[in-house]
Amino acid sequence: MMAIFGLADCAVTREQISAWLKQDDNPAFREISDANLANFLNGLIIKNRGQKETTPPEAEEFLNNNMIFRKLKIALSLKDDDILALLTLAGFAVSKHELSAFFRKPDHKNYRSCKPQFLRNFLVGLRIKHRSDIPVNSPDNKGDAECA
Repeated sequence: MMAIFGLADCAVTREQISAWLKQDDNPAFREISDANLANFLNGLIIKNRGQKETTPPEAEEFLNNNMIFRKLKIALSLKDDDILALLTLAGFAVSKHELSAFFRKPDHKNYRSCKPQFLRNFLVGLRIKHRSDIPVNSPDNKGDAECA
């Protein structure tokens, strides 16, 4: 993880990363800032997609769920069908039209704000797909299928 931060020209310590990854009820837990999360996601994009010929992207000071979702989509080279499949794994169904609304510009008439439950279900789908140690029907894989 330190190397991924480094790709975005951001130096972090092992202690910082450890504190960010602790459970939120742990006294040593520290919340990651939007700028640091943006640096991590930018580094993940560079790691997976390669460095652009221009300067590294500048980290945003403020992130919303739509921005996080877009950066993950880019970093993981996901197409709409891939995202829909991940959401289906998490027991959460949406249409392509609903999905495309999250990636529109905020001033577009069909823009839709990405709610935390949606992003959580996307992450649950990723976990189901990439973690073979958790059975697909495990209670640990339950997202917020009832939330939209």
